[in-house]
Amino acid sequence: MSLDAGRCEDGHLSCPPHPRCPTCGEPQTETVELSDEPATVVTWTTSHATPPGVREPNTLAIVEFDSYDVRLLGQVTGEDIAVGDRVEPVYAEALREPDAGIREPASQSWDGYRFSPL
Repeated sequence: MSLDAGRCEDGHLSCPPHPRCPTCGEPQTETVELSDEPATVVTWTTSHATPPGVREPNTLAIVEFDSYDVRLLGQVTGEDIAVGDRVEPVYAEALREPDAGIREPASQSWDGYRFSPL
């Protein structure tokens, strides 16, 4: 699984990619791979009341990628995080327990990326 952002001809990025740029409405014609890119924590929070199947506590961070003007919200691999920390995306096979929700486990993909301190 890749961590992709879409880019339009004007250079705007959005993650996940969209058929049209959310900023200017032009088609997104390029894909940028972010899974090997470092990022910086902009802000973070820890949730102690999580949905079924999501680890508790669950630390989340908004990160800004160093090489690209794009921000993402995602889980952090641990609880010890601070604004300004450098992180990298790390693939996780299961971001939550598939059997804990009300949906059929086969109806969704449960993998994705978390952010781990560098």
